[in-house]
Amino acid sequence: MAEGSSFYVTTPIFYVNDVPHIGHAYTEVAADVLARWHRQAGERTWSLTGTDEHGQKILRTATANGVTPKQWADKLVDEAWKPLLETVDIANDDFIRTTDVRHEENVQKFLQKLYDDGHIYTGEYEGYYCVGCEEYKQESDLVPGSGEYEGQLVCAIHSKPVELLHEKNYFFRTSAFAERLLALYEERPDFVQPESARNEVLGWVRSGLSDLSISRSTFDWGVKVPWDETHVVYVWFDALLNYITAVGYGQDDEEFASRWPAQHIVGKDILRFHAVIWPAMLMAAGLDVPRGVFGHGWLLVGGEKMSKSKLTGIAPEQITDTFGSDAFRYYFLRAIAFGQDGSFSWEDLSARYQAELANGFGNLASRVIAMITRYCDGEVPAASERTEADEAIAAVEQRATDASWSAIDRIAIHEAIGAVWELVEALNGYITAEEPWVLAKDPAKRERLETVLATAYHGLGTLAVLLSPVLPKATAKLWTALGAPGTVQEQRIDRADEWSVGPRVAPLEALFPRIETAE
Repeated sequence: MAEGSSFYVTTPIFYVNDVPHIGHAYTEVAADVLARWHRQAGERTWSLTGTDEHGQKILRTATANGVTPKQWADKLVDEAWKPLLETVDIANDDFIRTTDVRHEENVQKFLQKLYDDGHIYTGEYEGYYCVGCEEYKQESDLVPGSGEYEGQLVCAIHSKPVELLHEKNYFFRTSAFAERLLALYEERPDFVQPESARNEVLGWVRSGLSDLSISRSTFDWGVKVPWDETHVVYVWFDALLNYITAVGYGQDDEEFASRWPAQHIVGKDILRFHAVIWPAMLMAAGLDVPRGVFGHGWLLVGGEKMSKSKLTGIAPEQITDTFGSDAFRYYFLRAIAFGQDGSFSWEDLSARYQAELANGFGNLASRVIAMITRYCDGEVPAASERTEADEAIAAVEQRATDASWSAIDRIAIHEAIGAVWELVEALNGYITAEEPWVLAKDPAKRERLETVLATAYHGLGTLAVLLSPVLPKATAKLWTALGAPGTVQEQRIDRADEWSVGPRVAPLEALFPRIETAE
């Protein structure tokens, strides 16, 4: 990592047609953990999330609820989407709404530039349109309907019928950028991650790109096309631009230059827009393409993708009300290899909470603090002559620090947590083997007791620093109990094993209290 470098990370902006489920929260937490990790490594970090509020789906939902689209968006943002960030403890730097003036005005500037430079033309389009996806579908994206939709073609994602539309629209010459896109993927193999996502993107572009219809004239809820106000900008073209309008594009060149490009974290179902259409748009405008696009997998419940329309959606607070936000953050990023699909079950969540958080990390912290309080009257002991076992713990601290940062750099969040957990297990094994409670009974072994406790105490502090992006609440409590200077978030995570010890420990309540029922 270059000292003073910058890191800009984004989530997708989410539709406000409904309330969030744990799939949305999973994306938010992943981006937040990356931002916190980079920030604690001394990088100038910016984290963006927000809401997508234009388009036919929002208009229809608002109309069905007897309000204007803006009233509907305001209500959902205030009552559901911003509270989600508190529910799962997101420390975002900015929240953009596509109805913000800063966004709408600069979408028009971007579009006008592409039009002036010849990247946009007028054409006619007929095709199957999914309002749920806000996207024209190829026949290969459709499946035969069942039940009430028997005999109709339905969207494979939403299982709802598509509409056959015919419109005169404005088109973006996406196809003109096929060769440049292929060259980008070749020159930067990590531009699209994981590898499975990259292969899918390569397949799409190699099979031929169609130009993108970027305006709609059948409804008026959206950003007006600047040279033709009878059209509004296609919601996806509008939404993708949030990543640059939020950091000064069109209004603050200095801020834009200092923040862009961004690392995008998205669900794999919106990979084509982010890894193909979005970089083509940026190329057309003469702007840098993103730092990268990571398409993570789906959360599955009962074998199906998380979805409100299929009633598989679980509200994040259903989990956090019982287990807390730290456990939510830990579970989804530890249990699922980031980039792959993962199945959620209450049984697995409960088992991991008990075994890994309560018994593994929480009990370790409680024991170490309690033993220093009991055997050293709360004073942090100093290590004397180190044995091979003590040196081994110090080596694991350094290895966990280096390996976790390396994994974060590769956006392998589950690997980063796994590397840190080696230290949890090493410390638990060390305390079991060294038996400080036995050493405490023999005054002749006082020096050894203090060395063991000093070693365990130092390892625990390193854990607090390394786990602070994932478990911000628990590690803040632990840091206070360690009596260490400053806050845990102020510690350099890329040098986590070099933290400064405090003079005395303080009482520590259970970090992960026992939960009698997970239902």
